[in-house]
Amino acid sequence: MAGHQRERVIQDQVHQNQFLRKQYLQELCMQKLYTEYHVNPLCKVHTITKKPMSWHDNLEEPEDVRFLNLIHHAAQRPRKKYPETQTESQEIGWEAEPLVSPERQDHKMNHFRVYKDITLYKAKLRLLGEEDHRK
Repeated sequence: MAGHQRERVIQDQVHQNQFLRKQYLQELCMQKLYTEYHVNPLCKVHTITKKPMSWHDNLEEPEDVRFLNLIHHAAQRPRKKYPETQTESQEIGWEAEPLVSPERQDHKMNHFRVYKDITLYKAKLRLLGEEDHRK
């Protein structure tokens, strides 16, 4: 024979009922009922325009201050939301202030390009794309 067929063992109703009861109790233990819902602050909320001729869309409703505060808080940048970093990758660039005060007159730290007559002439020629002018 090419393939061996397995015979299905038909269980009686008592064993089948025990199996279903055990499965039901496991599902009941793992089930959690959520009754309080809120907006995910990580997702942007897309507004849908109302229909102009619909009477129930044109009714004025009071603003939900808690919802508006939640949306405004979610739209803020992380530096304004939290006093310190929440993840390791946020540490890069969290402190944006320079470590050394930038004094422009200090020539130890600042090396500016100084243009004299000949260097200014050569720089303008390079900008025009002419590399060699000894022809």
